[in-house]
Order: sequence, then structure tokens, then C-alpha cells
Amino acid sequence: MSYPATAFAVKDTYKYLEGLGNYHSSEAFPGANAKVNNSPQKPPYGLKTERLSGTSFTAPRESNLQTWMYRATPSMFHAEYMPYGNGETPAAPTYLSPNSYMWPKFPSEPKADWISQRLLAQNGNPATKEGLAIHLYSVSESMPEHTAFSSMDGDSLIIPQIGTLDIQTELGKLLVRQNEIAVIPRGMRYRVTLPDGPAHGFICELFQSHFQLPNLGVIGSTGLANPREFEIPVAYFDGKLSDDGKVAVANDAEYRLITRQAGRLWSCTQASTPFDVAAWHGTNYPYKFDLAKFCVMGNMLFDEHDPSMYVVLTAPAYSEPGNAIVEFLIIPPRWMVSENTLWLPYYHRNTMNEFYGPIVNAQEPTHPLNQGKEKGSRPFGAGLNGTMVVHGATEAELEKASNAPSTPSKAMNDGMSLFLLETEKPLFVSDWAAEAAIKNMNGKNKPANSKL
Repeated sequence: MSYPATAFAVKDTYKYLEGLGNYHSSEAFPGANAKVNNSPQKPPYGLKTERLSGTSFTAPRESNLQTWMYRATPSMFHAEYMPYGNGETPAAPTYLSPNSYMWPKFPSEPKADWISQRLLAQNGNPATKEGLAIHLYSVSESMPEHTAFSSMDGDSLIIPQIGTLDIQTELGKLLVRQNEIAVIPRGMRYRVTLPDGPAHGFICELFQSHFQLPNLGVIGSTGLANPREFEIPVAYFDGKLSDDGKVAVANDAEYRLITRQAGRLWSCTQASTPFDVAAWHGTNYPYKFDLAKFCVMGNMLFDEHDPSMYVVLTAPAYSEPGNAIVEFLIIPPRWMVSENTLWLPYYHRNTMNEFYGPIVNAQEPTHPLNQGKEKGSRPFGAGLNGTMVVHGATEAELEKASNAPSTPSKAMNDGMSLFLLETEKPLFVSDWAAEAAIKNMNGKNKPANSKL
């Protein structure tokens, strides 16, 4: 029986657990998870107990994020962290203007890997756990062997624009392809390789709160992104059993750990693999989602419905009802049927900030949007409409839509979807991003620079 899902060109051979928000348990060896007592005096297989907490210990039960891990070597045994790269703390972005921005292209840098992320925009401050950052990744190489990355600044929502990421985390492996998203918890170590050539996309690093499914309200109990469609990795132990199957022995080697704290990169070495977790159980875990499984809720008669109907994940602000630190939305393929209604978004000024970009959902290697990945993002890079910045269709688009027949038709059926990151607070753009952008004034594009 067929069901809504992406027919991915890159096949996934990993196994997954299902259900976002569930308390999950997984083990690479039978009986590796401790029973009843989370911290036994002697865990199974000679393992050590370690806990990863994403919230305070006393957070309400329904929002408490914690995972118990049973690993060969505690992750505290490492050398001193030292500044990585040039050792400088990058300046927080400061550029802000009442203009719309468009980045036609983000070219791939030669020999760039996952560590080569570039900060594009930010609000708030990771040191005070406020706001978020948007990083660009445009990578052509896998991370070096025996190297792992983590962010101490926040949970990371990974949004592939084109290309495939093979992500090995402490809790298991995820294959994340174009038209999928993934979330990696704060502090979790992982390694990214490229099984299908160059990859481009964005990372929304959430400094405060956590991503969650939006409440459905009058929609009811199902619709949008359903919890059971989210996939969570199963335990993968980088090693084997020895001593007649009684002891878990990791494939240890000298690893370089690179982490981001307050925007600055640090590095240390350790004599063991970070992927030596033989079992885990809890609520704080990485996950992924196929965007084709998003159940679009639409207007069946007239008028334009609110964009909140497209929210996949949200991070509520709790400062006032309905506000969000950030919401991740998609504009996917869908049927349009409303009568006597403009099928384009109306002209709009919004208290929220809208960062948007394309996601190539076409899977055929011969599709035009899948050509030339090594040359950068396709069909365009991204755009940004700031707080109260007017945005909408061009005159030509409005003229066409105003005179089009209102017969049911499928929209966004040309090999791409759009995503939006809507943020509560203004996004300050980094200097390089301001220089690379095209600024929109009265619907006409004009080069922007950081002096304007």
C-alpha cells in the first residue's frame, strides 16, 4: 500500500525508533540497559553510567529532557579544551535595516566540511541562553576520521537544502536527505559524512527552550507533523564484545572533539571514541522527519488561511500567548481549491521576522535542480524579511494570479518546497551576509552593503 513519503534516491539502511516525545530505550547488546536502577553499582557489560540533561532536573515531567547512557569510557576523560582555528571569538552580527534581503547563491567552498559553518544571522545571546543563530553549511568533504562536533550553545535544527548527510551521534546514526530535517540536542557529539557528494543547507541553533510540535487547537488531534512519523536512532556501539561476550570493548583511537560555546570554537583530544554508547533510555535524543509526511491542512472554500497551518516545529517564547522564539514552517506541494481568492500570499507586514529558502524535494539525479551541487545552492540561496518589512508578490506574479482560473490545482509541484524560520526578535545579519545580499526597495533589487 502506498502512503505519503519521499521516494528518496539515496536509500536509508539504518533502523529507527518512532514517536517524538516518547520515552525511548535502545541497546546495541541485549541487556545493556540498566534495569529499574538508572545508576547501578556495576552496569552490564562493564559499562559506565552517564546522563545527558537538556532541562533542569526539576522541569515538569511532560517537558523534562534527559537521557541515561551506558558507555565504555566516560566522556569527561579528555585533554584541556583550547581555542580552535584562529582562536578569536566572532563578533555578534550587528547589521540591521528595514529592507528585504535575498541571497541568490551560496557557493560551495573547496575542501569545506561540517566545521566550516558560517554564521549568517543571529538574535539574542548564547551565553545568556536567549534567541538563536542561523548558520549556513555548504560542504564538499566529510569530516576527518576520528573527529566529532557538538554545540554547547543550543539544540540544532538541520535543514538540508540539497544533498545528503550521514550523521553519527552518540545515540546512533541518522541518514538525513534533502526533504528531511533533523534535530541534534545541545551538547551531543556527532560526526557528519557525505555519502552522495556536496551538500548545502542551514542550521537553526536554538539558544533557549527546545523544539516541539505545535498545539493543534481547533484542528483536533491529528494533522500537520504527526508524532509517530519522527524517527529516532537506535544504539550503535563503535566496538565489540569480548571476554566471552561479557565486556563491551570500544574501537578506541585518539579523537579530536570540536565544540561551539558562545559562538567560539574550541578543541580537545581524547583517547576514546565518543560513539561508545552501548545502550540508552530517555527523552533527550536526536530525531529526523520526512517533510513529505507533513499533513497539510488547507482552506476548502474561500480566503487565505494563516501561515501557522504550515508549522512543523515551534519553540514557544511564553512571554505572551502565541509568541515563539522561532517556528519552522514549510510551504510544500499541496492542492489549492479556495474560490474567488488570491492564491498568492497577500502583501504583509509582520511583527515576526521571516528567514526563508528553498528545499529541493525532487529526487531524480537528472532533475535540473539536482544538477551542479558542487557549484552551490539551487535554485536560490535564501531571503529575509525583517520585522514590519513589507513583502509579497511582484507585479507580474500578482497580475497572473489575479486572472488565473480558480479551478483546483496542485501548487509547489515543480521539484522544490519553501521553508521559513519565523523569529520573535529581529535577526541581525553578519557582515559577510550583508555584503553578499541583494536588497529589495519598492520591489526592485539593489545591491546591499554593510554601510547602508
